[in-house]
Order: sequence, then C-alpha cells, then structure tokens
Amino acid sequence: MPAPQPNDPAPSDAPAPGGARRRRVDELAGFSAGRATLPDAPASYPRELERLEIELLLEGIYRHYGFDFRSYAYASLKRRLWKRIEAEGLRTVSGLQERLLHEPEMMERVLLDLSVNVTAMFRDPAFYLAFREKVVPLLRTYPFIRIWHAGCSTGEEVFSMAILLREEGLYDRARIYATDINEVVLHRARMGIFPLEKMQEYTQNYLRAGGRASFSEYYTAMYDGALFDQTLTRNVVFSQHNLVTDGSFSEFNVILCRNVMIYFDRDLQNRVHELFYNSLGTFGVLALGSKESLRFSSHEDAYEALDTREKIYRRVR
Repeated sequence: MPAPQPNDPAPSDAPAPGGARRRRVDELAGFSAGRATLPDAPASYPRELERLEIELLLEGIYRHYGFDFRSYAYASLKRRLWKRIEAEGLRTVSGLQERLLHEPEMMERVLLDLSVNVTAMFRDPAFYLAFREKVVPLLRTYPFIRIWHAGCSTGEEVFSMAILLREEGLYDRARIYATDINEVVLHRARMGIFPLEKMQEYTQNYLRAGGRASFSEYYTAMYDGALFDQTLTRNVVFSQHNLVTDGSFSEFNVILCRNVMIYFDRDLQNRVHELFYNSLGTFGVLALGSKESLRFSSHEDAYEALDTREKIYRRVR
C-alpha cells in the first residue's frame, strides 16, 4: 500500500457543491461505527465451527485483499462480523466469506465494520490540554515538526491538532501525516465536513482543551454540516497506511495513535510499538489512548512519561 512521503504536497481536494455536498454531510452524520450495540452469533451456532470459519475468512481477506485482521482482538472482531452478517441477511460466516471474496463492494462494507471509527473534535479534552502544556514547549525547539497521526479515521482529531498548532504559532513549520487503513474514511477526512449538530459538543471540548478563540471561527455552517477552514489542511498529508503490514516511512517528532491498539492482541500491539519506536526520533513524543499503555511492550524502558494520566511519553533512548 502507498505510504506518504516526507515532501508530499498537502492535498487540494475541495468538497463538491450543492446536493453532492449535502449527501456527504448526511453520510458523515450517520457514520458512527463502533458505537452501536453489536450482535453475537446465534446461541445454536457451534463455537468451534464459528472460530474456524472466522479464521478462514480473515485469511481470505488477507490473501485476496491484503488487509490483515488476523491479530485483532477476537471477541470484538467476531461481533463486528456478525453485525455485517445480519445486515446482509446472511446466516453463516462462510456465507459472508463467499460474498466478500467475489464482491469488492462487500469488502468495502466489511472494512468499515472492522476498522473502528469512533472519534470527535478535541476528543478527551484533558489530553489536548496536557499536549499544550507539556509537548508544545518541546516542539518550539524544532525548526520543522513532523507529526504522524496513525489511525486518523474521519479526521476530527487531525483538524483538532491543526487548530492547536495554529493557536500555538507552530502550524506553519509543521507537517501532519494523517493515515488510516480505510480509504473511505480518509476521503471523508479530506473533505473537512462534520455534522453541524456536533458543533455544540465540539465547542465545549475545544474550550476544555484550552482553546483560545471562538471555535465557530474555524468553520462555516452549510446545510446540516460544518465545513472547516481548508487552510487547516494545507500542511496535512492524508494517506492510506496499514499498521499491521506497512512499515515506517519517515522519522517523526510526534506520533499519535490513540484508541487504536485496544483492538489488537498483545503480539500485534508489540509489532506496532516496534514500528513507532523505529519511526520516532530521539526525544520524540508518543501519545496513546486512555486505555492503552507501554507496559509489557519490548520498548517500555526506552520512554519516560511526560504525562502518565494522558499517556504521553517521550523516547529517551
């Protein structure tokens, strides 16, 4: 899969006008994978057979499409598969496998199900406040700042970081590489249109995160959506990248991967930590999600905590 290059220009995709724009807003408003209650297999479904079918399905996805979900946490993954099985009116995992191997459109739907996309502007405001207070002073010492936002989903947190950097006077010498396994959510991120109904919640998040302006200055209301200032993506490169199978593509000052690895098993978490360690420069900063940790990873001793509560670490060797 293509990885972003250090000198890639920021994309210039502009939202489509009129009805197409409104339809995209409606899509975003309804996009909340991971939040709904997920079903499970019928009680009569043989568990050993279910596991065998799921293993074969994941192997088929990997060998046919190149997406490797074989080391994802099994319990969460199987519930997401059953959600798709029910939505398609199917009865078995094998039935789903047959369709996704022969219908690329089905694979696109399954990929949306398996790549969890729960996000928000300034999600976990205390994290952004800690980032302002403890990471920004370090970034001021660099002539140029490279930030990798791994697993960026639909882009709300990328825009949040861009706003923070602008308010701290660092945006013009920063480049944010925003990556995700899923090209569909990357397309939505490039658009920079988020549900208008979320703006009140996002405004409160922004203020609690130490925001220094009026949040409404950053977007224009249109139909049911909020179109964010396109200059916020001038220094952002959106690109597809698979944490499971793709390697490092640059050296970074900051890597943010928050609430992604909670869906990986321990072995895969270690492999991703290895990737991040090899992608961070000395004294680079790694930010994880609230339920994630460096504990028991092979590079635990290579970091010091800048903020234990908000899971912000600095590589010291």
